Amino acid sequence: LETFYAFCVFGCFVKRGFLLGPVCPIYGFGAILLIINLSKIKKNNIIKFFAAMIIFSLFEFSASWMLETLFHQRWWDYSNAFLNVQGRICLSFSILWGIIGLNKIHPFISNHVEGKLKRKNTVIQRTIIYSIGFLMLIDMIASSIIHII
Repeated sequence: LETFYAFCVFGCFVKRGFLLGPVCPIYGFGAILLIINLSKIKKNNIIKFFAAMIIFSLFEFSASWMLETLFHQRWWDYSNAFLNVQGRICLSFSILWGIIGLNKIHPFISNHVEGKLKRKNTVIQRTIIYSIGFLMLIDMIASSIIHII
């Protein structure tokens, strides 16, 4: 989503995000928040939409504030967007988070990944998961050091 948005705005692919690698962890952490909080809401799409909108917007605001406080940089700025709050969140993206909260993205990806992993033995599964986690940790540490210096 971020890459597509940046491409539309800037007309070319732009590396966005805090990490040196190709991952924007805000979306992963936000997805986890949505999965945990929206799993209890099964049938009421209106409540699910507004819950997703509020949860992710609060998270996005908090992440923006934290990154700026720690590293004195802004990785996104919605100051020119309609109904923004300190340029950290805006109505159009909040609505988008609400729509994403309704979507079937998580079940699709979860089923796809589980299907692939079921074909692998437990040792390979753990090796893949721990390797990805280790690489993310190294990237977070290296990125933090680079942005602090």
